[in-house]
Amino acid sequence: MGSIGRYIFRTTFGAFLMVLVGLTAAIWMTQALRDVDLMTNQGQTVLVFIGITSLIIPNLVMVIAPVALVVAVAQNLHKLATDSEIIVMNGAGMRPWALLKPFIGCTIVASILLASISAYVAPECLRTLRRWLTEVRTDLVSNIVQPGRFMAIENGLAFNIRERKPNGLLVGILMDDRRDPAQRVTILAERGEILKNDKGSFIILENGSIQRHELKQRDPNIVLFDRYAFDLSQFSGGPQVIKYSVRERYLWQLWNPDPNDPLYKEQPGQFRAELHDRLLAPIYPLAFVLIAFAHLGAPRTTRQSAVWSMTAVILGVSGLRLIGFTSTVFTLKYPAAALVQYAAVIGTILTSLYYISRGLIIEPPVFLTTAVARINDWVAKRVGTVAGAAQ
Repeated sequence: MGSIGRYIFRTTFGAFLMVLVGLTAAIWMTQALRDVDLMTNQGQTVLVFIGITSLIIPNLVMVIAPVALVVAVAQNLHKLATDSEIIVMNGAGMRPWALLKPFIGCTIVASILLASISAYVAPECLRTLRRWLTEVRTDLVSNIVQPGRFMAIENGLAFNIRERKPNGLLVGILMDDRRDPAQRVTILAERGEILKNDKGSFIILENGSIQRHELKQRDPNIVLFDRYAFDLSQFSGGPQVIKYSVRERYLWQLWNPDPNDPLYKEQPGQFRAELHDRLLAPIYPLAFVLIAFAHLGAPRTTRQSAVWSMTAVILGVSGLRLIGFTSTVFTLKYPAAALVQYAAVIGTILTSLYYISRGLIIEPPVFLTTAVARINDWVAKRVGTVAGAAQ
């Protein structure tokens, strides 16, 4: 790769990183706002919030990276064309393959990145995210011992304490249980403490009362107690047995799943569809780049041709990815549907390589150019009529 190739590689790869980082950050922020309850309701710190929500970034990169790459390639090719650099290179005898090499170099880097993310990084981050969220949302001790705040342990069950002593003693406890539509239970206690043992987690309440108000009764039933144990294990579930979803399986687990896996027995189509989607993830960038180069890599002399080429790239990339998404959905029930996306991707790559190797310029269909010309003439006449009337 000569100096021209290195220059194109640097500019394209730099644009790719800028678009990738910018889009990923913007989408990550919108996704992270959905879990802001980790700070507001669950009482976690900002660092925990950022750490948990950042684990979705690899999955965002898998979706955004091919788009960011084709945007960078199309922008760079458009810049080379508008500056007439492609025409000069072509006039100097540079073959299309020489111009394509730096773009292929960027594509290889992006494909390696996507292959590593899809095979291991993304599933591992999703697994860590599931474990972390499970720990945060089942850690009732850190959730309920926040004085002065009503904490919703579960839908219909609220917990409040007035004060927490340095030795862990809880003072001024109120629990309001509305989970049963037929009755409302309110527990008041002067103090209490949390106890964990091999049987589970309990809050031991002292010197309090239990008020049960049934829906059909006018007055509540009040029971006084000196000591009462409330089981917290029903909410924390004790030691959590985490069952990983299909998206959280590594690539080799999708390629050779355990026949005795209950999830595989229940959803074999999900394993199949996810496997093919992961296998094709590193190949899509190559197909996208070749689409862009086939339309924009040839020397052009008119602005109208450049506009058509950019439009064709957008339609081609969108259409190919839409075929992939649709095939993935149908693969859930019909295994043969997976062949459609392989045929679409391979067919796109071979067709683009044919046009590039022959140096052919992809022109819009005649009916489309005719329609555009007629629309332009109609608009010009209307503008001229309006301008004449204004004078």
